[in-house]
Amino acid sequence: MGEGRKVESLEAVRRSLRTSLDRTRALGAALARAGPRLDEIRQRLPMMEAAVRPIRADRDALADAGGHIGRAVVPAAAVLKVFDAVHGLERPLLSDPRADLPGYLAVLKHLEEALRFLSDNCGLAVQWLDDIVDYLDDQTLADQRFIMGLKSCLDSLNSSPSPLDGGLLAATLDKLESEFRLLLAEHTTPLPMPPDASDASTISTSPIPVLVINKLRAILERMTANHLLDRCVSIFVDVRGSNVRASLRALNLDYLEITPDEFNDVQSIEGYIEKWGRHLQFAVKHVFETELKVCIEVFEQTGPPDVAVSCFADIAAQAGILGFLRFGMIVAETRKDPIKLLKLLDVFATLNKLRLDFNRLFRGKDCVEIQNQTRDLIRRVIDGACDIFWELLHQVELQRQMPPPSDGAVPRLVSFITEYCNKLLSDEYRPVLTQVLIIHRSWKQEKFQEEMLTDAILNIFKALEANFDIWSKSYGDTSLCFLFAMNTHWHFYKNLKGTRLGELLGEAKLKEHEQYKDYYVAYFLRESWGKLPPLLSREGLILFSGGRVKARDLVKQRLKGFNESFNEMYLKQSSWVISDNDLREKMCQLVVQTIVPSYRSYMQNYGPLVEQDASASKYAKYTAQSLEKMLGSLFQHKPRRTMSLSIGHSNGKLNSVMNNLSRSASTVIVLVGQWILSKFSQVELMHILIRILPPPSSRHHVPMSLPGDGDCFRLPPAAAARET
Repeated sequence: MGEGRKVESLEAVRRSLRTSLDRTRALGAALARAGPRLDEIRQRLPMMEAAVRPIRADRDALADAGGHIGRAVVPAAAVLKVFDAVHGLERPLLSDPRADLPGYLAVLKHLEEALRFLSDNCGLAVQWLDDIVDYLDDQTLADQRFIMGLKSCLDSLNSSPSPLDGGLLAATLDKLESEFRLLLAEHTTPLPMPPDASDASTISTSPIPVLVINKLRAILERMTANHLLDRCVSIFVDVRGSNVRASLRALNLDYLEITPDEFNDVQSIEGYIEKWGRHLQFAVKHVFETELKVCIEVFEQTGPPDVAVSCFADIAAQAGILGFLRFGMIVAETRKDPIKLLKLLDVFATLNKLRLDFNRLFRGKDCVEIQNQTRDLIRRVIDGACDIFWELLHQVELQRQMPPPSDGAVPRLVSFITEYCNKLLSDEYRPVLTQVLIIHRSWKQEKFQEEMLTDAILNIFKALEANFDIWSKSYGDTSLCFLFAMNTHWHFYKNLKGTRLGELLGEAKLKEHEQYKDYYVAYFLRESWGKLPPLLSREGLILFSGGRVKARDLVKQRLKGFNESFNEMYLKQSSWVISDNDLREKMCQLVVQTIVPSYRSYMQNYGPLVEQDASASKYAKYTAQSLEKMLGSLFQHKPRRTMSLSIGHSNGKLNSVMNNLSRSASTVIVLVGQWILSKFSQVELMHILIRILPPPSSRHHVPMSLPGDGDCFRLPPAAAARET
């Protein structure tokens, strides 16, 4: 029994130990599972300690802190609310503004208002938060690590360089800038040159529609509000300036790049001067006028008051208005000659037509260079024109020492001066020249009187008449002298009658030239061809049978004398010229009437005496018809360079006048030589050449230095020194 109890007790102990062991194991497992949680609790204890620390603070301090925190959080909350609104604007502002530009600009305005609010209040809110953190730190109402974390965040907000909107405003303004350029480019096209460049009636108010102008203004308003007007001005100058250059490029303005070294005188660029006038009028009255209108319409209501004029000045300078002025300066600096006077008057007339336009378009300090160059050009044009005009008389007098034309034709100086003076007195040039003289004298504080112009031109013509008188006396051949006088007097009458210069001279003066022409026609016939009919004298011619042989000998002798005189006179006068066709035909008829009837009558009466002779062809060389044909071919105008105020150039350069004259003379020599060889034997030709060749001392003379023939109107030494 006793042993049985012991066994039961041992089993009970064993069960108890096993139970305890199981419990210990369970407790160990539970402890193992609780370890990480204990670590977490241990880590959170400081934070929990800080959180519960205010509970341990003074109640009054906690109450005061609540008020401070409330006042600091309210502005911060407002700022955060605005930040949320800014983020809400990102989607519409990053879209294409073209779809709805007014709506886009309205959203941009909201963004600007929000950013202004943030700019004004964000710093204040941060300052409030910074103050409350300092208060919590001073009152030890929060954990130190917590306080340091808050201060670090606030410091980063204060020192951050990033924009408050994250760059949204900059991206929006870039889109508006692109839209501004696109709108301009789409409504900018080069202007074609109208038929009449001086007519400004075809210019519309603006080539850009009003709706587009309003859009551009709206964009400028927002860009200006964000201090980016200069970027829009740069875009405008670039787009519109390129358009102006394209409009002018179509005119082929390469001649504006010409340099003084590329030509000799104004005649070599005469064609360019006419183009220059038309192109400058088109540029000013159409192109630049249009650009100023566009500048004013776009910028007038935006930005500083002078931005439109400044913008236009940049466009004009880039487009090449100064190139037009430089070309005019080149014309003013060319060598002086009478043609240059007309071209300077053309330049002045163009500038004077554009005077009001220049003053209106190129005003203000931004166009000061254009203003200065324009004034300088006008001064040089006026000075140059007046210098040439007042020197014309002296230049005509200088020609007095030159020999007259060897063929008796009208001197080219005569034809040039008569035409030139008529041009100066024409409706085209007289008002311009008068205005130039008035301005020039006003600069010297002198008055101008209308008769000064007419007196100067009359003095030039009187000097020309004096030249003519001296030239007339320089001919060794009296007949040639009469032919020259006849030619020139008729030229004066015919080319001055009904002209401004003719009216200035008066009808009596013109009638005098006509009477002198008739006078010299009669003297010419008497001293030349009028001497031939008496050679066919009928004296001593007895036709009865006993005197027939003697009569035949007399007829042969007289026909021989007539033939020799006729041949000599014909060959000599074949090189003479009557410049006017009507006068030439009339003169030929008079010569025919002087010679042919007498010769025909003589041959009809006495020709049979020699026609039956074996040597008849030696005496009866001509028929009345052949004489009439030969005499009708006299005084032909020889091919040569004609004098004109408008000289054409095939290559745009002034060809050598002497080369032209040489080629013309060569052509005449060849034609005359071929005719002579067909008519005469070598022996006869030698005798003819001996008779017609001038003395050796007169074969080579200096040709007349006429306008268009060389450097005729040279400046006298003093004037040349001034020009240099």
